[in-house]
Amino acid sequence: MPRPPATEAGHHRRPAALVLAAACAAVLSLAPGAGATGADALREKVERARGEASALAADLRAKQGELADTEQRAATAAAREERLSALLAGGEDRAAELAGRIERSEQRLAGERDRLRRAREALAERLVAIYTGGSPDTTGVVLGSADFADLLTNAEYLRQIEESDARLAARVGAVRDAVRRELSLVAELKARVDEHNARLAAAGSQISSVRASAESAASQLRSIAAAREASLVTLKSSIDGWVDDIEAAEASHASAEATVERWLGGPYAIPTYIVMCESGGNYSALNPSSGAGGAYQIIPSTWALYGGKGAPHEASKAEQDRIAAEIWADSGSSAWVCS
Repeated sequence: MPRPPATEAGHHRRPAALVLAAACAAVLSLAPGAGATGADALREKVERARGEASALAADLRAKQGELADTEQRAATAAAREERLSALLAGGEDRAAELAGRIERSEQRLAGERDRLRRAREALAERLVAIYTGGSPDTTGVVLGSADFADLLTNAEYLRQIEESDARLAARVGAVRDAVRRELSLVAELKARVDEHNARLAAAGSQISSVRASAESAASQLRSIAAAREASLVTLKSSIDGWVDDIEAAEASHASAEATVERWLGGPYAIPTYIVMCESGGNYSALNPSSGAGGAYQIIPSTWALYGGKGAPHEASKAEQDRIAAEIWADSGSSAWVCS
């Protein structure tokens, strides 16, 4: 009710007005502010988290690139290792073949040495026999020949024997020398093959180490990438949760503002809580002791001062709202006891 004087209804309703006013003050001063502060803090967390997510995503892309390169190196090393293994297997087969040739050549050389030895022994025995008279010589052939024709025949026979012995010894010696050269060549070739195989084995061992190192690095990078991806998923989930909290806080803030608007505004010309305290919103309410009436409990003298006709509680809603608005504009809440 506009002051002065205070109405009996106003005095009776003052505690209720204080409760409503305190509630409004609490909603105005705490709820919206707290909601805004919480939402702002969450927004800051979301921005930080998005920055972290961006950094994690960039790092994940880099690690995935490194992983692809490392896996490619491992695959290349494995392919080269396979080729070297194939070459080494071929080289070992070639070395085994040459070793067989060497063994066969050594056996052949041993046989030719025996043949040369036997040929030389036979030639030596023949020379000794000729020297000791056990075999015919030129003088014996001449003296033993019956005639000239027999002499020629016997001499030719003796010459052929001597030449045959010499050719046999020379041929056996030549074969031995050829086998010896062949053995030397094969041995040299095998030595080169063995050296090549040794280099292949060393290269294979080295490339095997490179492959193992690349595979180990790829395994570590896969673990790191998986951890980064898991962290990114967790962070994105947290961001989604915080965004939901922001929306909930903003919705709560909007609800609180609507409640305050309903308490302070509403369908009346002055805050609703004052009207509720004064008359309960009844435009026909009347205080018999003071004559204050209507929804705003305006006393007759104040009513008449602002141009009101008749009793306040008998006036139309529009008229009561108009005069209450003018009183509020002039005096604010101080015109009502319930304020």
